[in-house]
Amino acid sequence: METILSIRNLTKRFGGVTAVKDVSFDVVRGARLGIIGPNGAGKTTLFNMITGELKPTAGTIAFEGEFIQGLRPHTICRKGIGRTFQIVRVFEELSVFDNVLMGVIGRENRYRPTKEQEEEVERILQWTRLDSLRHTLAKNLTVAAKKRVGLATALATRPKLLLLDEAMAGLTFVEIDEVLDLLRRINAEMGITLIVVEHVMKAVMELCEWILVIASGEKIAEGTPEEISTDRRVIDVYLGEETR
Repeated sequence: METILSIRNLTKRFGGVTAVKDVSFDVVRGARLGIIGPNGAGKTTLFNMITGELKPTAGTIAFEGEFIQGLRPHTICRKGIGRTFQIVRVFEELSVFDNVLMGVIGRENRYRPTKEQEEEVERILQWTRLDSLRHTLAKNLTVAAKKRVGLATALATRPKLLLLDEAMAGLTFVEIDEVLDLLRRINAEMGITLIVVEHVMKAVMELCEWILVIASGEKIAEGTPEEISTDRRVIDVYLGEETR
């Protein structure tokens, strides 16, 4: 199996605070990896280093065999790493169509969209079941729809690896099931590798084949969902909180 992402001894310090400490793991192409841990564990900081929003204090990040740590976010995005954000980021005054179009434009650095690009946006809207909302301003959408727009915009960058930061937070059980179905299709039919940071344990356990657990910035366990759900240290540090 081919490794698409390889992280070694990744560390991030903010002054005297170590947010991520000596974290190492590999992601196989086509995999669905979950990352879980308590609030403040360093999960989003880890994402921000992978996507270039933060420079690591130490360690390496290799994507398809190329070291990318320290590169700028737009460069990393064009190499094939897309992401969504914990706090939904949409252009409130733009339509759903134009939000997704921004992803295409950003990918190709073309400010006058072509017919082919507009057709690509239409395909993505159909894929993400946003086509009926194409003309709706983003500010008028529900939280669930805004999250879907964020996902569609990320898909417009044509990622090989997609990082999802709490894509299901605040959604109903029905909405979570819809997102899970969409993510499985993105993984299976588009061939996009997924890394999912999520607090909704039902979603992580159902979607992910392998789970990494981070607490206080350190990796404390990794394994299958079954192994993680019965790991005593994980239960004490994190899963115990979820069941209380």
